[in-house]
Amino acid sequence: MLLTRNIYQIFRTHRIISKNFNYNLRPLSSISDAKYKGNYDIIIAGGGMVGCTLACALAKNSLFSTFKILLLESSPYKQFELRKEYSNRVVALSQNTKSLMSSLNVWKHIEDMRLQPVKHMQVWDACSDALISFNSADNYNDDVAYIVENDVLLHAVNTELNNTDNKNFNIVYEAKIADYTLPNSEEVNPKSLVKMNNGDTYSCQLLIGADGANSAVRRAMGVQYLSWNYDQMGVVATLYLAEETDNTTAWQRWLPSGPIAILPLDSQRSSLVWSTWEDNAKRLLKLPEEQFVDELNDALWKQYPRSGAVEGCMSWVSSCLRRAGLPDGAARQLPPSVQGVASSSRAAFPLAFGHSTRYIANGVALVGDAAHRVHPLAGQGVNLGFGDVKELTELLADATYGGFDINDPSYLQRYESNRQRHNVPTQLAIEALHRLYTVDLPPVVLLRSVGLQLTNALHPVKKLLMSHAAT
Repeated sequence: MLLTRNIYQIFRTHRIISKNFNYNLRPLSSISDAKYKGNYDIIIAGGGMVGCTLACALAKNSLFSTFKILLLESSPYKQFELRKEYSNRVVALSQNTKSLMSSLNVWKHIEDMRLQPVKHMQVWDACSDALISFNSADNYNDDVAYIVENDVLLHAVNTELNNTDNKNFNIVYEAKIADYTLPNSEEVNPKSLVKMNNGDTYSCQLLIGADGANSAVRRAMGVQYLSWNYDQMGVVATLYLAEETDNTTAWQRWLPSGPIAILPLDSQRSSLVWSTWEDNAKRLLKLPEEQFVDELNDALWKQYPRSGAVEGCMSWVSSCLRRAGLPDGAARQLPPSVQGVASSSRAAFPLAFGHSTRYIANGVALVGDAAHRVHPLAGQGVNLGFGDVKELTELLADATYGGFDINDPSYLQRYESNRQRHNVPTQLAIEALHRLYTVDLPPVVLLRSVGLQLTNALHPVKKLLMSHAAT
């Protein structure tokens, strides 16, 4: 153990001396005559939920205690206030995300504010009787998910960031970035330059783009980005339920125009995410509250036309499942009735798909929506981003412990490979579900209904789905 520790210290000392030596040799003229603000080991562009969590993970890791880390956030600093009314933007956090937040001491701050565990989830088709349900037994007796407001999560991470004793970590708010100059692919000791609108310039060994779906870091990398719009919007709102319940069930119904999801907040309130065509979304936003509530309840309860052939095939599959000793269907639960909508909580945002073919370049890495974007139907978007944070932090720690540079290409390549192996299949599965459920032709309805029926009957398959969604 002593020998290992001594070798590690030699590597660390060598790396720090080399880093400082290279920096001192870099002529300031190469950074132009702008106001040079200094060199950092790591600069994170983007201080949203994923970017802030990455900054927290790095700042709290003792292996990075001597590293200079800078977080650039374009928005101004806002004093957080936990309001009585819930925000209309929430996320469904997986068990793995909870574990990450717990390891950073962030989860306790979330619990001190508010969250709602999801103990049961029901997903059903409007065009048939097919449904699937998940509960704690399908998730190794853990909660299925946790509903947390975006602002609460971000404040919890920032609270822990402010508590860190890492003196080498800094945040710049209202950071308006004008341009990035990235190293070429052949440069041995790469440094990126970050130029601000006010003339300030920073340099860094590793630039991390956490700057969202319209990532400027990704554009500077010049990598191929596959994307398309769904011509849909997600209508969000905070809902008041007609009856008070324990409200720990998440509901999602597949409509021909897209899924509608009701996520629990507390005993009488839930959060709405209604994916629908753009024209319809804009119309829904303009409706009087009473009419909006009526259409919302119709979307949850309305009986859509059924195909006799589809119903007959599903009955035959049910009888086969019974003969095989398998459950032929979940006990259907009725969704809640909505009574009202919180004032000014209705809003909408555009839905799109995005995939960066590369997550890395020389001295650069992408995380979160900068690397991948998915339809919200499975609630996986932000969880994929937190998975990026965990993987990248662990690999950077491995590189540092081994005496390698923080931007060592072999470790960055491992990050890209590991995350794309997980993210790409998830993106493709979500895309396939979206396409499958926006068609109401009887053969397609039959295919998806039987598939849902069989998946619900096979407990190991459900467990596998939950396990993958949690990572």
